[in-house]
Amino acid sequence: MKSNAFYDVEKNVERIVELILDKKGEDIVVLDLREISSVADFFIVVSGNSGVHVRAIADELREKLKKDDKIMPWHVEGIQSQKWILIDYVDIVVHVFDYESREYYSIEKLWKDAESREIGADPQV
Repeated sequence: MKSNAFYDVEKNVERIVELILDKKGEDIVVLDLREISSVADFFIVVSGNSGVHVRAIADELREKLKKDDKIMPWHVEGIQSQKWILIDYVDIVVHVFDYESREYYSIEKLWKDAESREIGADPQV
């Protein structure tokens, strides 16, 4: 994602959150990893209420970011299982979970040292 000279990772985080909200993603958490890791700048964690919903959120992100923002993922995993879909945009990694898988893997607990922001229906929450 850094190929554009005008690349703004925080702007892209907000764009991804906006798209997730449009697809009714639930329990969105943005983890800022910049001060604690070089694996990525941000993780965005979101839940879908079913496998179909998980897939719909992931598909919407990939399609809209590609079409509207010219942003392509570097890597995608889990599309077939629809339990945990990982979309890696290098600086931003999006984790789309069903509720059972999210609880089991506890990404937020693993990265508890990261600054986190919970997003409600209003993105400023």
